[in-house]
Amino acid sequence: MLKNVLVVGTGTIGEPLIGLLSDFRDELGIRVFFHKRTPLLDEKAKVNSLVKRGAKLVVDKDKKEAFANFGHTAVTTSGPAFDLADVIIDCTPAGNDNKENIYEALNNYNYCATRDKKKTFIAQGSEKGFGLPYAFGINDSALMENTDNYVQVVSCNTHNICSLVSTLSGKDVNKNFVSGDFTCIRRANDISQNGSFIASPQVGKHGDNAFGTHHAKDAHDLFKTVGFTPNLFSSALKINSQYMHLIRFNIALKGYATEDDILNLLKENKHIALTHKTLTNKVFSFGRDHGYYGRIFNHTVIAQDSLNVSRSYGNTIVTGFCFTPQDGNSLLSSVAATLHSVHGEEYLSKMKVFDQFLFDEI
Repeated sequence: MLKNVLVVGTGTIGEPLIGLLSDFRDELGIRVFFHKRTPLLDEKAKVNSLVKRGAKLVVDKDKKEAFANFGHTAVTTSGPAFDLADVIIDCTPAGNDNKENIYEALNNYNYCATRDKKKTFIAQGSEKGFGLPYAFGINDSALMENTDNYVQVVSCNTHNICSLVSTLSGKDVNKNFVSGDFTCIRRANDISQNGSFIASPQVGKHGDNAFGTHHAKDAHDLFKTVGFTPNLFSSALKINSQYMHLIRFNIALKGYATEDDILNLLKENKHIALTHKTLTNKVFSFGRDHGYYGRIFNHTVIAQDSLNVSRSYGNTIVTGFCFTPQDGNSLLSSVAATLHSVHGEEYLSKMKVFDQFLFDEI
């Protein structure tokens, strides 16, 4: 039986996620619905495109006529759609509020349409505390053991940091990892957004004495789900660009490793891409031209020429820069969490259909 997946929100994460799920709905064994709150003339083409790709529009009952005036036909309203959904993926900045006001009532009252289990609720990176923090390819063992039906897909930069820590530690953080310091150089706003742009670089505050900014704290909390408590610290600044985030990393590992050893570890992880490009616009342009609908699904893109490997007091120090594919690297985690809910441990084999979109080199 096909499972019903409802995506709430059509913004920076919601729009590409709806399209991706719709394009592969047959392979994934799902039906895709999406809820849009407000009918907007300048987003008419977006809705039409998503419907054309196979997604089914859901609107609030009192907005149905307004959407119809734009030529949109909703297959149902939000009430029945929430009831019938097996998985609800919240891609709004109100995931925690929606959990309190909507999802907990559904969770306590209503089982899935298939009646074999409770619904699964998934939120995005901004919604700290929503549920199990998760990144596909990093803490899947925690997802498989999770007894709660709430999952928080962590942010794009958290995917990047966690992938660096896990990969360079040979996936044994407790044994091989010493410490990591990260500077997140963030773009001013998403390329699809009109506001929040800044005129010049802006430094951020270290609001946490132990972790600096939330990026290190979020990565630490993800690793806790698999029994690791790594020593992490992060700083952040925004720059006046819309292209991509960057991260400058300085990671200490136990023992001695050569640059070839480090490169081999990076190359062995399918979620990591290497590049000789040094400009964000070049990496962004590659994603636009060769990625899936312009998205790069890799966790991180390592600027290979920036890597420096040195030794200090019995440790290996790895320093360099990497690019964060912020509109793409968390999408597969939402898909994986969805497939785990509807297919159990078979989700790992189902996810292989997306390997074709992961790059070794950019």
